[in-house]
Amino acid sequence: MRSSNPVFSRRGFSRDNGYAGFNAQPQAGGAAVGTQGNPYAQPQAGNPYAQNPYAQNPYAQQDLQHGAPPQAPVTTGRMTMDDVVMRTGTTLGILIVTAAVAWAALPVDDANISRSYGIAIGAGLIGMVLALVQSFKRKASPALIVSYAALEGVFLGVVSSVVDNRIASGAAMQAVIGTLAVFAAVLVAYKAGWIRVNRRFYGFVMAAALGFVLLMAVNLLFAVFGGGDGLGFRSGGLGIMFGIIGVLLGACFLALDFKQVEDGIAYGAPKDEAWLAAFGLTMTLVWIYMEFLRLISILNSD
Repeated sequence: MRSSNPVFSRRGFSRDNGYAGFNAQPQAGGAAVGTQGNPYAQPQAGNPYAQNPYAQNPYAQQDLQHGAPPQAPVTTGRMTMDDVVMRTGTTLGILIVTAAVAWAALPVDDANISRSYGIAIGAGLIGMVLALVQSFKRKASPALIVSYAALEGVFLGVVSSVVDNRIASGAAMQAVIGTLAVFAAVLVAYKAGWIRVNRRFYGFVMAAALGFVLLMAVNLLFAVFGGGDGLGFRSGGLGIMFGIIGVLLGACFLALDFKQVEDGIAYGAPKDEAWLAAFGLTMTLVWIYMEFLRLISILNSD
């Protein structure tokens, strides 16, 4: 499974024939979902993988005597939940610190707002480039991920300061609380089994996210060349509706990220892959925070 982040091309935990996310599920007649064209999934004579569906996965545990799924690895060098929590805490901590520094050091009063905006936009663009580079790399690069978090923090710090000081006082804290609430709600729903992450869910979320991003891009183009708010997707009742859709998509991204982390641990992904989990979770939380900030801006603007 690939991740569900706003950077749609970000790879998952797979390594060649290794863990790739959603498992094939048996159907009537013994067929399995996602096995078409997969020589390892078909019981063929002379196929060494036919009797062991996990044999092609170098991370999987070989505990298949009773058909049991692979368990979390106990050997060193494999990713654990503690690794994911630590790396995610590191990236989010760096993002928060740089956001606070940008808020304090880049004022948004009339005399300095142009300079602050310029620095913030530059940081955001560079951060986007770093995120894209990491998305296409085969291995996690902690330096790229940490740099992305730092630059994204500068961007968020200035944008949050503008909204908080010029549009809605307390908006930044409200957006933080909203983001944390969504994170907690999705985590509880996922652990309770209320959200079933499967291929259908993944396909629906990715299609919806692609359509959402394309609409926002078209709206931006109309705003740039036509002036005003473009097609009106970011103001009024329509803007509120799209803001809510953006938050819901972010919640779906979180569910997919939780699934990716859970499966990566179960299949014994390398320890360094925890940086990819942190990268994905950070991007998703930034997405949700920005959608909340836009919603608050619309609700408080004349």
